Amino acid sequence: MLPNPKLLFTFMLISLTIPEAYAAQCNAASGKTVVPLLELYTSEGCSSCPPAEQWLSSLDLGASKLTPLAFHVDYWDYIGWKDRFARTAYSERQRKLAALGGARFVYTPQFTFNGRDFRSWNDARLKLGIENSNNQIAHASLALNLSNEGKGEILLKTSAHSNYPDDARQADIFIAIYENKLTSQVNTGENSGHELQHDYVVREFLGPYQFDRNNAFAKTITLKPEWKGRNAGAAMFVQSRFTGSVLQSLKLPLCL
Repeated sequence: MLPNPKLLFTFMLISLTIPEAYAAQCNAASGKTVVPLLELYTSEGCSSCPPAEQWLSSLDLGASKLTPLAFHVDYWDYIGWKDRFARTAYSERQRKLAALGGARFVYTPQFTFNGRDFRSWNDARLKLGIENSNNQIAHASLALNLSNEGKGEILLKTSAHSNYPDDARQADIFIAIYENKLTSQVNTGENSGHELQHDYVVREFLGPYQFDRNNAFAKTITLKPEWKGRNAGAAMFVQSRFTGSVLQSLKLPLCL
C-alpha cells in the first residue's frame, strides 16, 4: 500500500526543519535534585598540579551528575612562569571559600566539592559525594539556552528561580564560560620542559548576581564569534554566600 501523500509531505517537512532548529539553539535545564559543583584550583607553575588536572579530565560524567570547573590562580606566577589562564579573581575566590570553611591558608592543587575542601580526591570518594548530592532536593532551578545571532555571535540566556525565599536571599549566582583541550608548553618554573593539558578551564567568570524580589534571575550574555567551533561550554551555579554550599549547578556545551 502506497503511503499517504499528505503524511509523506509532512514527514519530509519535519525532516528538513528539525536539523535547522537544532543547529540554531540548544538548551539545558536542571532537575529536582542537586548536581554538585567540583572546583579545581590549579596553576601551570605548580609541579603537583598536573596529576590533579589529569584526574579532572578523566571524569566521564554527564551533566546530570557533576559540574566540573578549573580555576587557575595567579599566586604561583612569581616563580618565573606566568599562567596565561590565571586570574586574580580566581585566587580571591579560593581564599573566600577557604575562609568560609574555617581554613587559614590555600594551596594547589585544591579541589572543592560543593564549596567544601575535598582532600584525598579519588573516584570512590567522588562517587559517594555525587550520590549524596543527587539525593538532595535542589533549592534552585536553573536554565541555559544558546542561540545564534545574526552577526555570528552566540547568545547565552541564563535564568534561575527558587521556591525557597530564605535561601534565595542568601544566595549568589555565578556564570562561567569554560574551555577544554587547551595545551601550554611551559618553558620555566616547576613544570619547565613539559606540555600541560587542561580541561574545564574557566575563561570568563561572571557574578555574583542575586535573585530579585520574586526569587527569580535572568541574564543574557553575548559571546563573540570566535567562540564558535571551540571545545567549550557554559556553566551556572547558585551558592550560599555565608556557607559556600551549592544549591544547584548546571552546564551546557557550546553546541552550535
